[in-house]
Amino acid sequence: MTRFVLASQSPARLATLRRAGVEPEVVVSGVDEDSVDLADTAELVVELARRKAGAVAAELEGAAIVLGCDSLLELDGATLGKPGSAEAAAQRWRAMRGRSGVLHTGHCLIETPDGRSLSRGVATTVHFADMSDAEIAAYCGTGEPAQVAGAFTVDGLGGWFVQGVEGDHHNVVGLSLPALRDMLRELGHDLADIGYPAAP
Repeated sequence: MTRFVLASQSPARLATLRRAGVEPEVVVSGVDEDSVDLADTAELVVELARRKAGAVAAELEGAAIVLGCDSLLELDGATLGKPGSAEAAAQRWRAMRGRSGVLHTGHCLIETPDGRSLSRGVATTVHFADMSDAEIAAYCGTGEPAQVAGAFTVDGLGGWFVQGVEGDHHNVVGLSLPALRDMLRELGHDLADIGYPAAP
């Protein structure tokens, strides 16, 4: 088994891996997400994933597989990250309700110490419910949507308001398990190399 490091502070990504039978080591990258300016959302999430994985890989000694990820919502051609406040989240939801957006997640794997790497973006279409103003106020008042990409979760308090998903639903949580498996295989690894299945 190879040391497997998740370069993300996202509790949702960690929970996804744990539920899928893998227990990664978590090392937060500290990358300033606002320092990268790319107009294309799909390109931006991949570049941010590369930077996060790269920053953590540079700190490690010995052999490891490092996974960096980043997620953003695209709506009407605009790139939407974490709203940061309940008020901003409510404004976002008034624009999103009854509509569809595309959740982009960038993934980057880096092997240390040789530096071999692989990056991939995954896009999932999300259909949002036509929420009432009262529902928006109640949801945004919980504080959850202010701290997550796109101002919603599909696996938490926001699950009521996601009408449907086209594509990998894990990607909406922030990590595509099928994409990660494919990337590991391309680098010559299988799931056992990252500890699957971990003891419950």
